[in-house]
Amino acid sequence: MEMAAADHRAAVHANSDDPAEQLAWRRLTARHGDRLGEIMDEYGWPTADLVGEGAARAAWLIAQHADRQLDIQRRALRLMQQAVAAGTAGPRELAFLHDRTLVNEGRKQVYGTQIAGVKDGAPIPWPCEEPDRMDELRAEVGIEPFDAYVAAFAPA
Repeated sequence: MEMAAADHRAAVHANSDDPAEQLAWRRLTARHGDRLGEIMDEYGWPTADLVGEGAARAAWLIAQHADRQLDIQRRALRLMQQAVAAGTAGPRELAFLHDRTLVNEGRKQVYGTQIAGVKDGAPIPWPCEEPDRMDELRAEVGIEPFDAYVAAFAPA
């Protein structure tokens, strides 16, 4: 939970124009990814039943942000898939991690959860495998339609 709190505080620096801030973000997420790897080695995926709801969500966040540690993301994805199949983790979070891992591998995402950038003020998702089915696939795992999702990114 402490790692997730530090992540939230530092996330504003992920895309900073200041290289030192970006480097600090990268070092933080690498340390957190390393620690998550140790936790997965010892316990498997840290489910809510094992560590509590908040800590399970924190583990998912750390896996999401382990962008430069694909081995950690892939292992987290596999373990989380097993946990979802066993009913001990949520399919919504798994979908986000699945898309994040696919994008980091240079592949098309499934659910449209990862935003590539903004064009004419509108968030644009990284390419999707089946863009015409994106909202249908999102609904299957409990994610709101894409337009509702990106509305949260729009300036107020």
